[in-house]
Amino acid sequence: MNGLTSQTLKFWSVTATFVTLVAGFSLNQIPEAIAQAQTQAQSSEVQKLLKTKQCPGCNLSGANLQNADLDEANLQGANLQNANLQNADLEEANLQGANLQGANLIRADLEKANLQSANLQQVSLQRADIEGANLTKANITGANLQQAEFENTVMPDGTVRNR
Repeated sequence: MNGLTSQTLKFWSVTATFVTLVAGFSLNQIPEAIAQAQTQAQSSEVQKLLKTKQCPGCNLSGANLQNADLDEANLQGANLQNANLQNADLEEANLQGANLQGANLIRADLEKANLQSANLQQVSLQRADIEGANLTKANITGANLQQAEFENTVMPDGTVRNR
């Protein structure tokens, strides 16, 4: 009976160890699988945007849209946090309520863009063309506006800036 009990205990011990290892490896793969699925979804949203210029509410955080032709694009309520939009053409784009926090908009063309209630915290807008844009109620806290072109631009407080 001792030999049988010893074998049974050994069997269950090995089984428990195996199950624990499999579960541990599976749990370690979950965040990677989620990140991969999010990247694939984001990639399809980027493709959709570039093809149709329509992506309201899309999650484009961290997307590389450098030099993209997005004039008259509808990005209302989109998440563009930390996106690279350097040199992008966003002339007359609808970015109302969009989250652009930390985005790179250096030399971007935002002429006549709708940025009402957009989150522009910590955005890089150096040398950007913001002429005729509407920034009513936009959050520009910490935004870098060096050498940005303002002419007939409605600022967050509703005043019109000409510079």
